[in-house]
Amino acid sequence: MSASTATAREKTKAANRAGFGAFIGSTIEWFDFYIYGTAAALVFDKVFFPELEGAIGTLVAFATFWVGFLARPLGGIIFGHYGDRLGRKKTLVITLLMMGVSTTAIGLLPGYASIGIAAPILLVCIRMIQGIGLGGEWGGSVLIASEHAPKGKSVLYGAFAQQGSPVGNTLSTVSFLAISQLPDEAFVSWGWRVPFLASAALVLVGLLVRLKVAESPAMAGLIKKKAVAKLPLSEVLRSHPMLIVLGIGACTIGLSATYFKSTFALSWATSSLGFDRSSFLTIILVANITQIIVQPFGAVIATRMKSWSRAVTVMLVPELILMPLMFVLISTENYGLAMLGVSVATIPHCLYYAALAGMLASRFPAHVRYTGISLCYQLCGTLLGGTTPIIGQFLLNRTGSITAVIAYAVFQVALTLGCMLLLLKRPDHDEQAATPVAAPRATTPATA
Repeated sequence: MSASTATAREKTKAANRAGFGAFIGSTIEWFDFYIYGTAAALVFDKVFFPELEGAIGTLVAFATFWVGFLARPLGGIIFGHYGDRLGRKKTLVITLLMMGVSTTAIGLLPGYASIGIAAPILLVCIRMIQGIGLGGEWGGSVLIASEHAPKGKSVLYGAFAQQGSPVGNTLSTVSFLAISQLPDEAFVSWGWRVPFLASAALVLVGLLVRLKVAESPAMAGLIKKKAVAKLPLSEVLRSHPMLIVLGIGACTIGLSATYFKSTFALSWATSSLGFDRSSFLTIILVANITQIIVQPFGAVIATRMKSWSRAVTVMLVPELILMPLMFVLISTENYGLAMLGVSVATIPHCLYYAALAGMLASRFPAHVRYTGISLCYQLCGTLLGGTTPIIGQFLLNRTGSITAVIAYAVFQVALTLGCMLLLLKRPDHDEQAATPVAAPRATTPATA
């Protein structure tokens, strides 16, 4: 075996290990984050806000759900800074530990009946820690995989991290589907805590996998050349403000679609329509399995199509029809039609979500990439993704009709499509990677 062949095999092995590590770690992080959304829809109003009845209690529970998104940009800034200066791998170990500890803490948190107003206050504080952890996780997972990728396959490898979202969501749904078989009293008193406590074991598995992943070649090269950014946040805001704006819009439906289905629709279907808890959780489970199967093809489509803009258009335009159809079919209160609507509406946005990470990362220079993509993704989560259940519930409360929610969903799809098409007109820094980049701007601190 020649030295070049051996080197190529080692690089492929390292790339595959990085992809697998990104997938496992992000699966665990998303499981932790998603179980909160499911619990907020089903039980948190009763455990932490028992004095607020009906739709108001649900709205407040969704507000605590949003707190996690409010904290995510802070996590993106903190861990983006250190990820762009010290490396992707180190930050990913810290974020995984933060997420696991905070999720387990929620499972141990006494309810309002035990400690009064301290319960919801502590819940909000722990949720913020969750948000900070996930805010730093996503960008690092995407980059540890995509920056290890062979040439021309960054979108494909970035999709490893993206696959963690539907798998984590599926594990979340399965766990709540299992415990939803308990009597209501047991479910409210202790059953909902089981998925949160299980996080402790999952985090140990994730750490074992993640510690074996090597630092990404792009980051290792920057460290070796001493070309890391001193103030990544300042530089990315000063030099690439439009990338941030377009990136926020481009992430929209990739984030919010899940919360339209698994948080808002779950609450709407089980409180205002004729679905019981287990039935609609099963519908969400089938949709999640659909996403796990279909989503990787989005990365394949984007990799094989010569035009990423064309690929994005093919993926997202059908969602302008299928997302409204989903709500209409759920409103029939027919189990089979609701399952069909939710599953079919999952296909367009999950195809897009697979390709999103690699496309977004390619538009930022490597020395500020962690900070750049984290800001886009997490600010979108705060402004548009995490507010989806709140706005949906508000529109439903105010109008008494699902039509306004449908209009909001269509707006989000159109916003995503327009912003990504504009973003893809910007330079592709992965294509320019072979050309040495001058370091002065990266190593000079920003001035006031």
